[in-house]
Amino acid sequence: MSDQRQPLPLADHDLRADCANCFGLCCVALPFAASADFAADKPAGRPCGNLREDFGCGVHDRLRDSGYRGCVVFDCFGAGQRVSQVTFAGRDWRGGPDVAREMFGAFPVMRQLHELLWYVSHALALPAARPVHPALRRIRDDLERRTLGTPADLAALDVGAVRAGANEALSRAGDLARAAAVPGRRPNRRGADLVGARLTRADLRGANLRGALLVAADLRHADLRHADLTGADLRDTRLDGADLTDALFVTASQLTAARGDAATRLPSGLDRPAHW
Repeated sequence: MSDQRQPLPLADHDLRADCANCFGLCCVALPFAASADFAADKPAGRPCGNLREDFGCGVHDRLRDSGYRGCVVFDCFGAGQRVSQVTFAGRDWRGGPDVAREMFGAFPVMRQLHELLWYVSHALALPAARPVHPALRRIRDDLERRTLGTPADLAALDVGAVRAGANEALSRAGDLARAAAVPGRRPNRRGADLVGARLTRADLRGANLRGALLVAADLRHADLRHADLTGADLRDTRLDGADLTDALFVTASQLTAARGDAATRLPSGLDRPAHW
């Protein structure tokens, strides 16, 4: 890596979006297509029509009603401010086409690094996953070093290989945590196609639901305690009255994409989405 800066441990707030310190990168760098999630087409590199001069969103307080549900559920895990304030030291993409090209290329890579760091930090907080903590700490240190890379470093990074290495340790951490909390046989629906499935009141304690497609599934009053929901697609999933107490690796964006109510029990540290 050509950058010689030394990494500093990233705190929890570094892995949360701070739009006030970002140059609206998700509103410019990423493409979206007119659909149920977006009201209009936008190619990568073109600012969204709702982006203001100060990099704020003109419809931020009514995104869902304005047809931009996809923006509501998007989470950069703090990559936006990292690229804006660290990688580019406060220079914004309006400084010229070269800056814009490099910045828009760096943002999606940084977003994946920060997402992995979020998962690793949560895995390191699982006491039952202690056997894999040394490997997770090495992965965390490597990821943090990579977040300090130059735009060229980020562009050259094989993100798939980095993810594969991290996911192996994360999967093991989830397995250990599930086994400790729910001894015996546990449902394994990893990567399963459960689109629209009727799972009302299902006993999914300690289930492996990593990467499962649960779009529009009915999980009302289901027991999801200690289930591993890494990367599960919860768009329009019914979670009314469901128990997600101590569910593993649940992100705020997953909950925002789902549908729940006041009776839904959430993992510690996550807020109830405003639209529930």
